[in-house]
Amino acid sequence: MNFLLTWLHWGLAALLYFHNAKLSQAAPAQGDEEKQPSEVIQFLEVFDRSRCRSIETMVDIFQEYPDEVEYIFKPSCVPLLRCAGCCNDEALECVPIEVHNVTMEIMRIKYHQGQHINQMSFQQHKTCECRCEKP
Repeated sequence: MNFLLTWLHWGLAALLYFHNAKLSQAAPAQGDEEKQPSEVIQFLEVFDRSRCRSIETMVDIFQEYPDEVEYIFKPSCVPLLRCAGCCNDEALECVPIEVHNVTMEIMRIKYHQGQHINQMSFQQHKTCECRCEKP
């Protein structure tokens, strides 16, 4: 009897796996509607999308608060606008020239002492520019 139930369990698991695999291939991912896999992205679009600018980036909270190792943060990373992209010269780097702070509610958990939702401040990059790298 156990043998039959085991085979039935594995059969149902395989059926669900293949059904989900078929659905994930059939349904386009979010944002895929605009470009087909065989379609070529034009140079000007590639150039514009790769320029130095502020874009949403997931930043680990410990990267911003390295001294708070006694806590576990939920979520462990936050979405922040940060400078990224390419400059036309290797001697230049994409850096922030205007920044501002944003405050977010983050759950801080301390082992054996509980959890609390606290407000934490993070720096966002508002404007970015290609500037000379520091030596």
